[in-house]
Amino acid sequence: AKAGHPTSGAIWLDVNGEKRQRGNTKTMIFDCRHLVWYCSQFFVMEPGDVIITGTPPGVGAGMKPPQFLNPGDVMTLGIDKLGEQRQRVVAHSAG
Repeated sequence: AKAGHPTSGAIWLDVNGEKRQRGNTKTMIFDCRHLVWYCSQFFVMEPGDVIITGTPPGVGAGMKPPQFLNPGDVMTLGIDKLGEQRQRVVAHSAG
């Protein structure tokens, strides 16, 4: 695949600066083109829509012992050539 093509992009997730998940879009079961085609059978896609596809290896629940997110944790995640985002975990408040 060409550089920058969505079928070959490194995916990462760090929690508090610690590597947690690493993967690549080329290991997805269905490629991006197929996912967009399939989803468009059921709804109109608009610029900026996000298709949630799953997650690379390294999920906290699968660690020994399991590691879960806590209020105050900072997650940094991204895909090469698409960008990065950062989110802080907040406590759930019933109400």
